Amino acid sequence: MRVTRSIVIDEADLVERFIHASGPGGQNVNKVATAVELRFDLRRSHALSDSVKARLVALAGRRLSADGILVITAQRYRSQARNRADARERLAGLVRAAAEPPKPRRATRPTRASRERRLEDKRRTGLRKRERKPALRD
Repeated sequence: MRVTRSIVIDEADLVERFIHASGPGGQNVNKVATAVELRFDLRRSHALSDSVKARLVALAGRRLSADGILVITAQRYRSQARNRADARERLAGLVRAAAEPPKPRRATRPTRASRERRLEDKRRTGLRKRERKPALRD
């Protein structure tokens, strides 16, 4: 499966399991396993570099199992073929997003006006809190 020009995931690395989908579908949903569970073992894959794998782990979130297997479940459509294509496209989208290196942050300094606004807000907040306190009686 081609993801980008340089990244090609081997079909042998993908494991598909067909399960019963929830939701609409009438009797068909009870008879036919249309939902797809696509599994991709990140740790054993040679298609991705270590940096892409690390970013993919961060992007995957709870779709990543404890043993490093990325699980994508697709049940949006009523047909098995469309769910299969949807799962593969979602995997490709995740890998594409992980393949883009993050934009380096350039340190900037706050402007004089923003510093003055911040200090003025702090003064206003302090004044508001002082006015809330009861006056001391002599």
